[in-house]
Amino acid sequence: MKKNTFLLVSIMAFVMLFCGQFFAHCQIPCGIYDDETQFTLMLEDVTTIEKSMTQITSLSKEQSPNYNQIVRWVDNKETHADKLAEIITFYFMTQRIKPITDTSSPDYAKYNRELDLLHQMLILTMKTKQTTDLQNCSDLRKLITEFKTTYTQH
Repeated sequence: MKKNTFLLVSIMAFVMLFCGQFFAHCQIPCGIYDDETQFTLMLEDVTTIEKSMTQITSLSKEQSPNYNQIVRWVDNKETHADKLAEIITFYFMTQRIKPITDTSSPDYAKYNRELDLLHQMLILTMKTKQTTDLQNCSDLRKLITEFKTTYTQH
C-alpha cells in the first residue's frame, strides 16, 4: 500500500510542477480573476521583450558575437511574447470578454473595440517574435494602456 501511495503522490507532484507551467490561467473557469495583475504582467513581459531585443542587437554588433548569449536572449524574447499572447487569449479573450451579439446593445461598440485592441496586441506580439524592432514594444505598451482604459470603463 505504501508503494502505491508513494507512486500516486509522485505522479501528482509531477503534474503540479510541470503541467501548471503551460497555462497562465486556468480554463475551468475557476472564477478567480485579478485583472490588475494581468495588466502588470503584460507590461512586464513587454519590458522583458524590449530588454531582450536590446541585448540581441548589442551582442550581434560585437567583434566576436557570443552566439550562446544571443540565442539565450532570443529564447527569452520568445518566451515572454508567448506569455503575453497567452494572457491576451486565454485570460481576456476567452474568459473576461463576454460575447455580445445584439448589435443594438449599448455595450456592443465597447465589445468590438476590446476585441480589436486585443487582436492588434496579438499581431504586435507576433511581430516582437519576428524582429528586434523596439517600436513594436512601444506600440504594445500604448495598446495595453488603451485596452485597460476601455476594459475598465463601465
